[in-house]
Amino acid sequence: MTRPPVASTRRRPTVDDRGSVTLFLSLTVVGLLVLIGLVVDGGAKVRAIQHADALAADAARTGGQVIDKPTAIAGDAPTLDLRAATRAATAYLSAHGATGTATVTDGGRTLQVTVTSTAPTVFLDLIGINQITVQGHATATLVRGVTGATP
Repeated sequence: MTRPPVASTRRRPTVDDRGSVTLFLSLTVVGLLVLIGLVVDGGAKVRAIQHADALAADAARTGGQVIDKPTAIAGDAPTLDLRAATRAATAYLSAHGATGTATVTDGGRTLQVTVTSTAPTVFLDLIGINQITVQGHATATLVRGVTGATP
């Protein structure tokens, strides 16, 4: 014996919300991927800036060691040999695969180095940005040391 079908007393919703979880999940995943991309490529940019700054500091230190010897031997305040200091700094950059400029200022007492470098991207490459260009800066200033005890 079979029972006759019982009419359901449950009402059907007037708005069909099937698929709304899928839409929410899709938007959340896209947002998380964008956030991860910003963190990864932002970290790459920070590392590239640190590397450019380190190269600039080393190049400034290298160029800052090239002083004008006749002036220093005469006992005057030491100054940089303008051409040799900038050559030494740019040669250091070239030896390490970087490009940049070196400028002597402050009457030959300061060497300023600027390095331009690029870093590849991971996530930004998906929208056509395949590298980030950064600059590093450093300054070397000559100081005169005093040896011996002071009264």
